[in-house]
Amino acid sequence: MIRRVPARPVAAALLALALAAGCGILQRPHHVPDELIPLFQAAATAYGTLTAAQLAAQARVESKFNPKAVSRAGARGIMQFLPSTWADFGVDGNHDGVADPMDPRDAIPAAAAYEAKLAQLVAHLPGDRVSLILAAYNAGPDAVRAAGGIPDIGETRRYVAKVHDWAATFSDQL
Repeated sequence: MIRRVPARPVAAALLALALAAGCGILQRPHHVPDELIPLFQAAATAYGTLTAAQLAAQARVESKFNPKAVSRAGARGIMQFLPSTWADFGVDGNHDGVADPMDPRDAIPAAAAYEAKLAQLVAHLPGDRVSLILAAYNAGPDAVRAAGGIPDIGETRRYVAKVHDWAATFSDQL
């Protein structure tokens, strides 16, 4: 026996789904905020390690472009710097006299500068250079060097894949 579902609840559910999609609730934002584009482009040009699209993808994965993001681990800002990493690699990108991980004008060039250092630290390892740099950003360069490549850490492997996916999404915009 086939059980029939009443048409009204199905229609109501479809209407709710369509409205949610139309309001952007279900849509994945496929763009980099306009005010951040020049920052990603300048950082990519200055450091030449990752492309602007790859840097933007990192910001999307790290914080969904939220400069006020703070993780449970204490990572802060759009690029999610831990305080110890910021102390070593933070830069005053906007030249206002303060290096602030919560300011994208500081955090984005700081991330690019840090990745230039990570590139040197993992240069001798086999594998895709960008993936190694991303893994080092996520898990730390010591974990990547100890593993001889991308460590077998699920979070890190997912992170690298997500950044690559978002970079492909953003490549037309940047």
